[in-house]
Order: sequence, then structure tokens, then C-alpha cells
Amino acid sequence: MTLVESLLTQRAAGRALLAANFYNAETLLAVLRAAQAAGGEIILQTSPGTIEYLGGVGLTTAMARAAAKQLGVCAWLHLDHASDPALIQACIAAGYDAVMIDASESDFSTNVKRTREVVAAARLRGVAVEAELGCVPKLGQAEVTEEGLTTPAQAAEFVAATGVDLLAVAIGTAHGFYKQPPKLDYARLAAIRKAVSVPLVLHGGSGVEPAAWREAIRRGIVKINFATEIKDTFTRAVKQALASGHEIDLRKIFPPAMAAVTELVAAKIQVCQMTGV
Repeated sequence: MTLVESLLTQRAAGRALLAANFYNAETLLAVLRAAQAAGGEIILQTSPGTIEYLGGVGLTTAMARAAAKQLGVCAWLHLDHASDPALIQACIAAGYDAVMIDASESDFSTNVKRTREVVAAARLRGVAVEAELGCVPKLGQAEVTEEGLTTPAQAAEFVAATGVDLLAVAIGTAHGFYKQPPKLDYARLAAIRKAVSVPLVLHGGSGVEPAAWREAIRRGIVKINFATEIKDTFTRAVKQALASGHEIDLRKIFPPAMAAVTELVAAKIQVCQMTGV
């Protein structure tokens, strides 16, 4: 089964897959332990920054694959928010299950062109491609605007023109934490779902209430990206451990932070896997 086939199966059952970013060995193991406890699948996401930090595509891929195999977890490996063609090609060659080409800040025609190029390269290796249409604000960018939201007509045109496998849509979320609770445009999401058949992705899952996750899944979302809360939870726990004593052994400082991330991610997997809600 491919990642796309798994996502379509999840959608048919009214569920979604959690796509959790990891940043080091500790957060990788913490995320996988959550999936192991849940007995389900998970998408492991690596940003370009994480790949650079971990020493390159080869080391990152080997680490993720080995950890998932050892824990007996079905884990899909995905490149998140990449714009460098060389990095995308390296991840395709390394055996990633999916890659994301993020040309969403370009104009529509450029986004189509760049996405189509990645799709052509990925098809040769059986790798799925995700793209983003509309504006899901990144950290430090302006807040969500009506003009930046994805339209059903554009989504249909984009998917037809690119052959993309997964589509991240802008329906009111943003990356990072929110100053105020986000207002998701569920009617827009439902209309996009009617306009395209490919799995839809929600970016900016951190800080969004579980009930909103479930409603988004009900309206067509089948992959939810989750990153900021993982970093925040891990860092806060490490800070607390350091502040509470004089321990310098990282093997004792990191485990409580890992356990906190495992608990967090397990709860999010449960939300994604709920049915009939």
C-alpha cells in the first residue's frame, strides 16, 4: 500500500493520519512510541532545517527507517515545506514516501510550473507529491486573510494542471501558535473536497482545538500537520528538568521531555482516528 492509498482508506473511514515533525533522535523516538502505543500509522515529517541539522538526507532517512522498523511502526517519511529542487530530488532518490514542493508564495502559474516539474521527477520513483495552494501564513508573516484562502475553482485547476497527489489548502489556519483561536472555513473546505478527489492536507494543526480537527476531517481533511506543539512541549520539559537540579547527563534530562511528547502525540493520533464524531 502506498501513502496515498492509505490516506484514501482513512478518508473512506472518516479518519485522518497525523503528520508529525521530528527534529532529533529524541523527538523521533517520542513520536514513534506514540504511534506504537496507538497501534496505527503515522507520517514522519522532516523540514529542510531538520535534514541539515541531522547531517543530510542519508542520515535522516536511515535514522527514521531504522527507528520505525525497530519499534514496529508503519511510518511514512515525508519532506515538509521544501523549495530547493536539489533537496527534493535527493529525498526522492533516498526513498522518501512523499515530498512537498512549497511554491505557494509564488503566483499561480509559477506554482503550477514548479509543482508539475516535481511531480514528473517523483513519478519515476513512485513518490507522492504534496503542494500548497493559497496562503497558510508562516511564522512572522501576516495573519490569515480572505484573499489568501484557497478557492474550489483554483484547487480543481491546480490539481488538473499538476497531477499533484496531495493538496494543502488554506482555510484559516497558520503555522506556529495563534494569538486568537483560528476560524476555519468549513464550507470552503467542503466545496474544495467536492471539486477535487486528491487527499486534502491541513497545515498549522498546533493550537487548533480537537473539535475543529474532527470537523475538518469530516469535511475532507485526511492529513493534519503537527509541529509547533511538539517543539514547544519538548523544550519546556527540558527547561523544567534543567531548572529543577544540577543534572548534566542528557540521558536523564531528555527522557521526561520525550515522554511528554509521546503523550501529546498519542492524544492527537486518537483525535485523528476517532470515527462517528
